[in-house]
Amino acid sequence: MSDQLKQLEQLLPACMIQKRFAFSRQLVKIKQLQKQNKPIEEALFKLSAQVVKNVELAQSRANSTPKITYDDHLPISQKRDAISKAIDENQVVVIAGETGSGKTTQIPKICLELGLANNGMIAHTQPRRIAARSVAQRIADEVHVELGNEVGFQIRFSDQSKDTTLVKLMTDGILLAETQHDKFLNKYSVIIIDEAHERSLNIDFLLGYLKQLLSKRKDLKVIITSATIDVERFSNHFDKAPVIEVSGRTFPVETRYRALLDLEKEDEDSEESEGDLYRGILDAVEELQTEDAQRQQLGDVLVFLSGEREIRETSLLLKKANYKSTIVLPLYARLNSSEQNKIFNPTSGQRRIILATNVAETSLTVPGIRYVIDTGVARISRYSYRSKVQRLPIEAISQASANQRKGRCGRVSEGVCIRLYSEEDFNSRPEFSEPEIQRTNLAAVILQMLSLKLGDVTDFPFVDAPDNRFVKDGYNLLKELGAISSGNSINSVGMALSKLPVDPRIARMLIAAGKNNCLSELLIVAAALSIQDPRERPEEKRQAADQKHAEFKHEDSDFLTLFNIWQRFEEERQNGTNNQLRQFCKKNFLNYMRMREWRDVHYQLRLQCKQLKLTENSEAAGYATIHQAILTGFLSHIGNKSDEGDYHGARNRRFMLFPGSGIFKKRPKWVVTAELVETSRLYARMNAKIEPEWLEPHAGHLVKKKYLEPHWSSKRGQVVAYEQVSLFGLVIVPKRAIAYGNIDEPISHDIFIREALVLGNIRTKGAFLKYNQNLIAEISELEDKSRRRDIVVDEERLYEFYSERVAQHITSTASFEKWRQQQDDGLLKATKSYLMQHGAENVTEALFPDHFSQSSIIYPLAYRFEPTHNEDGVSVRVPVAMLKQLPVSRLQWLVPGMIRDKVIALVKSLSKTIRKQLVPVPDFVDEFLAKNQACDQPITDVLSQFIYQTRRIKVNAEDWNLSQLDRHYLMNIQVVNDDNSMIVQGRNWHDLLEEVGDRANVAVQAKGNDLERKDIKRWDLNSLPETYHMKQAGIQVTLFPALIDEQSSVSLQLLERKDEADLNTRLAVYRLLQLELTDQVSWIHKEVQKRLVQEIIYYSNIGNKTELLNGVTQLVFKCSFEFIDIPRNEDAFNEIKQQGRGKIGQTLDDIVGLIKQIMSEYHLLKKKMKKQNQLAFAFAVSDINGQVSQIMPKGFIGLVDYESLKHYPRYIKAMMIRMDKLQGNLQKDKLLQLKIMDWQEQYQDLLGKLPAHLNCYPEVLPLNWMMQEFRVSLFAQELGTAIPVSEKRWKAQFEKALQSVNQ
Repeated sequence: MSDQLKQLEQLLPACMIQKRFAFSRQLVKIKQLQKQNKPIEEALFKLSAQVVKNVELAQSRANSTPKITYDDHLPISQKRDAISKAIDENQVVVIAGETGSGKTTQIPKICLELGLANNGMIAHTQPRRIAARSVAQRIADEVHVELGNEVGFQIRFSDQSKDTTLVKLMTDGILLAETQHDKFLNKYSVIIIDEAHERSLNIDFLLGYLKQLLSKRKDLKVIITSATIDVERFSNHFDKAPVIEVSGRTFPVETRYRALLDLEKEDEDSEESEGDLYRGILDAVEELQTEDAQRQQLGDVLVFLSGEREIRETSLLLKKANYKSTIVLPLYARLNSSEQNKIFNPTSGQRRIILATNVAETSLTVPGIRYVIDTGVARISRYSYRSKVQRLPIEAISQASANQRKGRCGRVSEGVCIRLYSEEDFNSRPEFSEPEIQRTNLAAVILQMLSLKLGDVTDFPFVDAPDNRFVKDGYNLLKELGAISSGNSINSVGMALSKLPVDPRIARMLIAAGKNNCLSELLIVAAALSIQDPRERPEEKRQAADQKHAEFKHEDSDFLTLFNIWQRFEEERQNGTNNQLRQFCKKNFLNYMRMREWRDVHYQLRLQCKQLKLTENSEAAGYATIHQAILTGFLSHIGNKSDEGDYHGARNRRFMLFPGSGIFKKRPKWVVTAELVETSRLYARMNAKIEPEWLEPHAGHLVKKKYLEPHWSSKRGQVVAYEQVSLFGLVIVPKRAIAYGNIDEPISHDIFIREALVLGNIRTKGAFLKYNQNLIAEISELEDKSRRRDIVVDEERLYEFYSERVAQHITSTASFEKWRQQQDDGLLKATKSYLMQHGAENVTEALFPDHFSQSSIIYPLAYRFEPTHNEDGVSVRVPVAMLKQLPVSRLQWLVPGMIRDKVIALVKSLSKTIRKQLVPVPDFVDEFLAKNQACDQPITDVLSQFIYQTRRIKVNAEDWNLSQLDRHYLMNIQVVNDDNSMIVQGRNWHDLLEEVGDRANVAVQAKGNDLERKDIKRWDLNSLPETYHMKQAGIQVTLFPALIDEQSSVSLQLLERKDEADLNTRLAVYRLLQLELTDQVSWIHKEVQKRLVQEIIYYSNIGNKTELLNGVTQLVFKCSFEFIDIPRNEDAFNEIKQQGRGKIGQTLDDIVGLIKQIMSEYHLLKKKMKKQNQLAFAFAVSDINGQVSQIMPKGFIGLVDYESLKHYPRYIKAMMIRMDKLQGNLQKDKLLQLKIMDWQEQYQDLLGKLPAHLNCYPEVLPLNWMMQEFRVSLFAQELGTAIPVSEKRWKAQFEKALQSVNQ
């Protein structure tokens, strides 16, 4: 058995490399079983059979190796032995060969000749798919085998290789993908990395990966082939690996420097620099034409430019130059295939000037180039870790790139390279271009490394290590995509992303689409984003192309525009022939090959998603679903439209929608973009409208949340804050109310105590809150009454009370109630002593009563100590119906507890000359209050009387400067409705009366009662009560029933004042008498019209005949039906009617005679006034007119009592005497008139203050007749006066009147 085991062990090196490790492990297990004395025969037999079969397979591969021949004309053939020896003796070899040296096709043949394909494949990588396919075909042709057998290839969508394949061409991406399932690349014995000088991301990652792998796989050979660019770097990377250099088949190239501008000038004016660039190109072309003329040939020219715009501008200039036998052709990556074919199929007899981007530097070989014009610049794809944007700035190229450009000529004959910059500029440039890994996002590389468990990125052996900032940025992107967890470890999402052969952002979309039931649509979009845009815009057919592409446009999404293209393409593909499909693409300006590539990528992604168990949806997904899946991959590519029309993007960047975008004109508020590229400015190229509320569910791990204005919400029963959610600096949720308790428990607990418990804004079943509030209200009322703020403890003290007792975790009503139910009932009840800082023994009910009484009416009082508030001081609450009955003079005395301070303030408002005789004021006030108590007289009147009695100082009403008093010394009157809601409040009773107006009556009527009536035309009342009681705003209100004269009828209403009710009832009784005694009324009208024919004419200056008839009738009834007590039942009314009916005739005779006398005098006055039309008399005449209007208004005969009317002839005669005296006495008349004007003004002011009808104030009524008598005494003293009048008597009567009004 031991011998058999040794034989097996010796056979292992002859096995295929892919199986050696597995066989070794099985052999070790068998040896362990042998040591344990367990049977091994069956296992040994099985292993022996497998090893022998595998050795035979290796032998068959050796036998199938084709015969190798070499082309001795190739430069590499001269170094074949050296290369063969280096490969045989070293694990890593670096071969540097210029273009055309044959290294790409010959090195695999050397490896085959060395037998390196016997135990494993020879992997040969190429940067591009087309190169992998073409090189595989070339090698197969040279070794005379069919492609796909001994020599095969595998690219993204095609695998033409077998297990028996010896040499396998592939893209570096394919080899990288194989590391996912074959970590040690055991399938391969040799790995050739071709075109390593391109330093793509994949190449650099592979070089680092292989360096780690070499120590674990000593049997692996690695060959690095490169152009002669920085080969030492590759050698050093692989521990001083040997370098073999092979020359190329080229002709000498002359370099000419034609600098355009000095650097200083170029920096100052870039536009001038650009203009000089185009002139420099024209000059260079003309110089090369001269060169051709000398050589007698036509040489093609390759011009390197930085971008498509520069190519278009240069093309226009060259075409305008109209060079003979010359065609101008563009060359750039997005160029359609038909245009590219013009470049790769030269036309004889014409010079071609090819305007190319740096795609012609290494990626494509343009045949027939003799001359190169190098502008020295290129657009270099450069990722900014700060702005997170892939930029395309125009930069100066490196020396190596300049030499590559130079190498494009000199392959067919001697060449010339004209550099449009100076030699000094060339020498100052960096020697080599930055590798892609140092200027791109590293998320894909990091993801791959994490999935392969290759350790920390910073420790990975890259040829040129990337900047740590780029590494950090790569990790950040993976975090954004949710691919890594804490500690930067890969999670299930990351593993899924690593298995999808697309950019991690696009892969993330697919993972989300699988979960959101929109995978079918996202597979199409993801595949489209992974290839070059299939839409073409030929220079000469741009408008036509745009019109055709517009047919596919989706109004809100460029992604769905791609989906629409796919749908149309698929319809055509399924319903037509292949030729028809090509015609469809051509007609709609779609690149047929790219559309095929799109389908290939779509197919590959479908297979990968199926392996990841992601299911496609059968029903069409909606717009929101699709774009939410897209958002998962592009969360940092969102934008919010600014006021300027551009977009605020993530991390404070700003971008514009690309003009070619389908939503460019619409410019929605929020967008997502798949590509942000910076050229002249930052543009978003693939865009869609989104809603901000879609973002948060997918960006929960990225959003930042601010919590603003935490506060207590009694409605929600918890502490609430406004949450502001932002994503990469963009506010996606501006203001959202959320529970704050779980976010910041200590702060929430504090707010709960302060706002819920201290302020009482909580709905609790606990009795403690009401108890404490009542206690505080009781103590606060003491503060309001005493007008001091040091009795109740402050809120901080109450906060301490609750804080010491309530558990720290309580932040809501629910948690509080649950906790409270487990506590003693008295725990949260405060004591009165705890809530009081000082005592309040001086605040008694007697000094600060809760109500104010007047007769049987009780008015509630309320106190408030808040100087800036409208209710500061003491307020009385008055139902609107009782406002007129309010004893205003009594209210001036406020309440006993406040009167002393008010009187002191009143005394201090007096002038200094008076005040100094009353010092010390407090002692004087105490003396006053000892002898006077609150009464129904105005306090200023009582105080004036006391000052005169005790100090013999006369204080008039105008001496009191009441405007100097603080507001709280005036009672605040609150007028309320029946529902106790306030109508208005103020401290001036007269202003309140004016503001309330008739609302008092309306309020009474709105309340509803069983007494009021309308349209009464005879006495049909059972009785007319003197008072009527009802409740309003909780107060017992006494109202007074009154009959109201409505002219054609009488109504029964409730009034607020007794005197007003009596006055109206008297007038209404006379009206009822007239309505019942219609015959008498008709007789009076007839008699008046007979007897007062001329007087009716005179009266026409005052009113019409109807008014005169009604007035006389009213006066006759007043004089005939006299009564002292108001009739309150039908009997009393009938008694008055019977007693007065017989007096009507005599009364009419007396009244007619008086009216004749009055109207005759009035007629004479009017005639005299017409004669006195001199301008000098105008002042006096105007005053007389005013006097006439005052005593003889419309209907005055019915309004003025009979006794007063008897004096009218004398008053009118006095007016005429005054007019007679005017001639020569104008100045005296003016002086006399000024005296009466003072009285007139006082009287009018007083009338304005009357809360009720003038006739309700018997002390006010005489004032009018005193003024008339005073006029007689001034202007016609000879006529005499009915009563004595003087200034002194006027003042005395006016004071009485004023007091009666204020009571």
